[in-house]
Amino acid sequence: MKPEILMLRGLLPRQTAQLDERYAGHRLDLAEDREAMLREVAGRVTSILTSGELTCDAALMDRLPKLELVACFGVGVDGVDLDYCKARGIAVSNTPDVLTDDVADLAMGLTIATMRRIVAADRFVRAGAWQNGPLPLSTRLAGKTMGILGLGRIGKAIARRAEAHGMSIVWHGRSAQSDVAWHRYPDLEEMAGAVDLLMVACPGGPATRGLVNRAVLGAMKPKSFLVNISRGSVIDEPAMVEALVEGRIAGAGLDVFADEPNVPAPLNDLETVVLTPHIGSATEETRDAMAQLVVDNLDAHYAGRPLLTPWRFA
Repeated sequence: MKPEILMLRGLLPRQTAQLDERYAGHRLDLAEDREAMLREVAGRVTSILTSGELTCDAALMDRLPKLELVACFGVGVDGVDLDYCKARGIAVSNTPDVLTDDVADLAMGLTIATMRRIVAADRFVRAGAWQNGPLPLSTRLAGKTMGILGLGRIGKAIARRAEAHGMSIVWHGRSAQSDVAWHRYPDLEEMAGAVDLLMVACPGGPATRGLVNRAVLGAMKPKSFLVNISRGSVIDEPAMVEALVEGRIAGAGLDVFADEPNVPAPLNDLETVVLTPHIGSATEETRDAMAQLVVDNLDAHYAGRPLLTPWRFA
């Protein structure tokens, strides 16, 4: 009998073929009657396949008495009730490392596009406005200070890219890192007031929800910028929209939002904002590597081997 997996999302065709060969997958996201599917398979399911932004809560897992593993497609696991998994002894895996470069590239792309007004410049040319005079001046990167919230794998990769553009790096995180030379601000609000660009690169989840709050946004300088490639939940979104609409910060590059795919309407009308649809890891190469790592973790688990990328519970 093939191990049975409750799938809250699908994978790419190559990895789907591997799953079909080795496992019995039940696509809850495609079920016409989700409740009926759960009633039918709950007693047999031993793994869940999900993404970090999807809800995998205690109420769902409590219905699966044989659950052994939650395999996440993505580095984030903020949609998973980790406390429940730890208490019940359910293993969790994610897909770190393979997406670091792509997310860091997008972070720098949003930084350049926002500070140099590249998207606004594109619209300016296409609208024929250049015939009436030059585009207003933008802001240079070199010589500016980037403050990174969250100096994990992705934060460090962003820092290296920013330094290559002549930017100075400071950061804020829960704990000091002895192998990091960049200055650490123990207080996020103090860092926000000292930098030219605040880069949000920390994990999502309850511990960071609303971390970039009204006070942090209020501490930012009027000529400073905000970029978020983390999770929309990390920022107080209404407070951020107010700050951008009122011009209290210079602009923002946003890949993530609090209620995806819904984006606050006022952002659509702002020339100072660059918006992308949560595409940090969205390249063919990286999504293939992420999907393969999900399958490889499942294979390792059912073969009795250690997970390749287990989530380390606190």
